[in-house]
Formats: sequence, C-alpha cells, structure tokens
Amino acid sequence: MTPSKNAEIKTLCMNTETQRRKDAKTQRGENSFGQRKSFFLCALASLRLCVSVFIPSVFVSLLIRSVSFLILMGLCSCAKSDDVNQFQQWMTPNGKLKVLSTIAMIDDLVKQVGGEYIDTDTLIKGELDPHSYQLVKGDDEKFAFADLIFYNGLGLEHGPSLQQRLLNDKKVIPLGNLIMQEDKALILHHDRQLDPHIWMDVALWAKTVPYIVEALSTKDPSHADEYRKNGTKLIDSMRQANKEIKQELQTIPSSKRYLVTTHDAFSYFTRAYLAEEGEIDWQLRCAAPEGLAPESQISTTDIQLIIDHLKRYNIHVIFPESNVNKDSIRKVVQAGNEKGLTIRIADIQLYADAMGKPGSDGDSYLKMMRHNAKAIASQLKE
Repeated sequence: MTPSKNAEIKTLCMNTETQRRKDAKTQRGENSFGQRKSFFLCALASLRLCVSVFIPSVFVSLLIRSVSFLILMGLCSCAKSDDVNQFQQWMTPNGKLKVLSTIAMIDDLVKQVGGEYIDTDTLIKGELDPHSYQLVKGDDEKFAFADLIFYNGLGLEHGPSLQQRLLNDKKVIPLGNLIMQEDKALILHHDRQLDPHIWMDVALWAKTVPYIVEALSTKDPSHADEYRKNGTKLIDSMRQANKEIKQELQTIPSSKRYLVTTHDAFSYFTRAYLAEEGEIDWQLRCAAPEGLAPESQISTTDIQLIIDHLKRYNIHVIFPESNVNKDSIRKVVQAGNEKGLTIRIADIQLYADAMGKPGSDGDSYLKMMRHNAKAIASQLKE
C-alpha cells in the first residue's frame, strides 16, 4: 500500500474517532450506538481504500456493497439497546400519557402512581450529574412530545440550557418548589443556597406524591381513581420504609452517628435519621469536602476543615458516592493519614444524586435509600 493511502486511512480513522468521542460526549455514555457506528464506518473506509489498491476495480463495487450490507445489519442490531427501545416506545403515540422526569428518583414515583396508563422517560439518566446537566441532541424533542414534565427544582437542575427550558415550559411541575410553598421550614439551606436533595428524606419525598397524583389526574381524569389508589399505596410503603430506615440507623450509638461523604447531599438524610430527637446542632453530624454540587476541585482549606471535623468527632470512615469522583476524598484521606489520623474510604458506595444500575440494590428509590441505611449502619458500627 502506498504511503499516501496509509496517510489517508490514518486521517479517516482519526476523524472518525474524533466524531466517536463527540458522539459519546453528547450522549453522555448512555448510548453506545454512536461509538459502534463510528467503528463500523472506520472499518468500511479502511476496507474501501485497501481494496482499491489490491483488488481490480471491477470487483470493488460488489465487495463494498456486500460489506456495507453486513455493517448496516450490525448497526441496526446495535441500535436495539434497551435505552433505544424504551425511547422509541415512549415516542410512539398509543393513547397513554407521556411523562418526562428530570431525575430517576422522580421517575420511580411517577411510574408507581401512573402504572399502566402512562409511559415514562428520564431526562438525566444513569450516573450523570443533575446539577450541571445541559440539554443534548434529542432532549428538545422529549420536551415537545411530553404531556407532563416533573422536575425537582430548588436549584437542582441549574445547567443553563436545562434551567431555561424548564422556566419557559408550561407543562412542568416543580415538585420541590411546591413543597417549599407548602412549608418553607422543611427546606434546608447551605451557604445561603437552597439544598435541593429532598429525596434523601423518605418522609419528605413522600410529600411529592399528592402533587404527582393531582397532575396525572388533571391531565387524564378518566383514570383519576386509579392514580389516587396507587398514590395512597405508594405513600404507605414510603412511610413504612422511612420508619425502618430510622430504626436501623438509630441503633448506631449517638457518638458514632456522624457521616462524611463526598458532597453535601446528605443533610436531609442526617436530619431525618442520624440526629437525636430535638437536637439543635444536628448539622454537625454531616460534612463533605465538596458543596451542594460536586466540584472535584477542592482547596487546602476545604481539606483542613474536613480533617478537623474528622478529628473532633473521632470519625474514621468517609463514604464515596456512586456518581461522584473520589479524588476529593482521596486527598482528605491522604492528608489526614499524614497528620497521624486513621481514615479510610468505605468499601461500599452510597447513592445520592443518582440511583443504581438496573439489577443493583439501588435500582429503585426505596431500594437505594435502604441500601444507604444498611451501608452506613454497617460501617459506623465498626
């Protein structure tokens, strides 16, 4: 093969790889179809150049067409992923309400209330950060097609493009904002910012269910009775889970009931399950090197504050979170150990801003909360 052909193949593959990375970034890792497509296209481009050198042109067209057919079949097969099928089903008119939720913790409740009468989809999938999520290709179509859109609010979804879309769409229901309107005392603040992580308190999160029931019933009054029944059943199960979680965590001695995590997502959890009854300074029972939104970059001051907290309350374990980089807590552990403290990162992760993968012990809202309770109890009792 001539040097020019080699260079051309290299250039084509580099360009395709660049596109593959762009596709992967755009889809945020949720759909490998773009990546596989790029691989197939790179292979086809390389084959086309190779055969043009070694095979007479009369056979080139037939060979390329045959290979192209096989590649097309591969692409079609790749496209039949669970995510693609779910999205196609959601976009298909079938007489059901089409409901879009920004985060999985909302979607899980909506599914249980709506049952067989709705189709649901989640905007921010997997382990993506809801604090910084920006709209990507296809999201505008989801907003346009949805009959109802539920979002957390309280400043959670503050990526500029998503925030702007939520503010301007008349189909949206801001669940957290509605709870705050109901009772401002329920909502916490951190450094003068609203803390959006209300789902970390099951009893508080259950207060969103009536708003979900009301929205679905208003949009689809013919099934209002079913929505109300499902909502009542869901609230009962959440109250029971809330009771069990509190009982489990209150078995931890008060002197050990201190929680350090990657970012400030566990204040509601601490108030509900780790604090003593009537405790005024319960906020001292939780700390994190990163703020309300994961920042990755922390200062030496941030590290020292956490080390001082660990030392003051005799804390020896820091909990990682499923969708947050561990770099910040690794820095804390390293600095603490250098100062003579015994600190470790827990060998089990907590769920905060994202639920677990399908089939995991965090793949539903209540399962994720029960997982957190068991993980924390097992580590803090040591």
